[in-house]
Amino acid sequence: AEASTSYGLSPVFVVHDELGQVRGPRSELYESLETAAGAQDEPLSIIISTQAPTDQDLLSVLIDDAKTGADPRVKLALFAADDTSDPFLESTWAQANPALGDFLNATEVRDQAESARRMPAREAAFRNLVLNQRVNASTPFISRAVWEGCAGEIDEQAFAGRCYIGLDLSARHDLTVLVMVARDDDGIWHVRAEFFVPASGVIDRARRDRVPYDLWVKDGHLTTTPGASVDLALVAERLCELADDHDIAAIAYDRWRIDILQAELRRLDRELPLVPFGQGFRDMAPALDALEHALLEQKLRHGGNPVLRMCAANAVVTRHLTGDRKLDKVKATGRIDGMIALTMALGCAARGLDESAFDHFLGNVVSA
Repeated sequence: AEASTSYGLSPVFVVHDELGQVRGPRSELYESLETAAGAQDEPLSIIISTQAPTDQDLLSVLIDDAKTGADPRVKLALFAADDTSDPFLESTWAQANPALGDFLNATEVRDQAESARRMPAREAAFRNLVLNQRVNASTPFISRAVWEGCAGEIDEQAFAGRCYIGLDLSARHDLTVLVMVARDDDGIWHVRAEFFVPASGVIDRARRDRVPYDLWVKDGHLTTTPGASVDLALVAERLCELADDHDIAAIAYDRWRIDILQAELRRLDRELPLVPFGQGFRDMAPALDALEHALLEQKLRHGGNPVLRMCAANAVVTRHLTGDRKLDKVKATGRIDGMIALTMALGCAARGLDESAFDHFLGNVVSA
């Protein structure tokens, strides 16, 4: 429906059907209906929907707010399978489907589960549509549960040691990202992510990408640069600041626009440890293996950065005939620049470790 057709209405009762299909945290139609009900003494809105795929989507935002109990007028009835439960067990299906075996055909659900088991590409859709989990049907590189399991607090003391940076420079309208990683004495990698976006057109870009860039700017998670494109002079200055304050062993970069950054560094009369990092399977596959292992073993702390969370939720992989993998911007459902930078940083860090430490870090994945 068009939001404009609902302006001027004064509904007492609204049903939002399948609100989980709204991508991003905003819906003009939803807002117009909700604000229009303010003229009624006792308006009632009901949302009936399968969950949205990501935390940034409108329905997820509403559910998470309802869980806090901040508004006693909001009642939440959520039937969803636990993320840690075996998706192919009937007891798991029942968590999300109280009508299982009644008017919901258990045989049909069993057939869908077996199909998802045989064809892993269908598992994400099964988890979202049948188990009512927040799962992107495009099969992201890492599951939401695994990512959130590494959202612990960052230990700033770790950055007193050797640090590595991954740098993903943007096209005109994209995010520019630098991600710095450092390893503590317990072998945990701590992650600092900094994002840059052009100040001009932030709200329009938020509408286009369906993510709250404007709110992230306000909350300090995004740094704006003047103009309609990211000013790499500011990025160069920030890299110099980090190099002055930390022991930066290497700055891994994609070759895209690196000549502009290098010109800015020459203007500042600075030399930084820039290291080229290919975006093909040869360089990205072992780096992605390192990142995946750190996440699965909970050997990484990213502090719950919301922009990096968005990139993680969007990230999907493409696989070579040899089995090697890399993150694929073409197949991604949205921005993944933060995950590209994180992968390069951790991949560069893994290269910097001696062979025995590298094997220990990967859990002998390399030799296997």
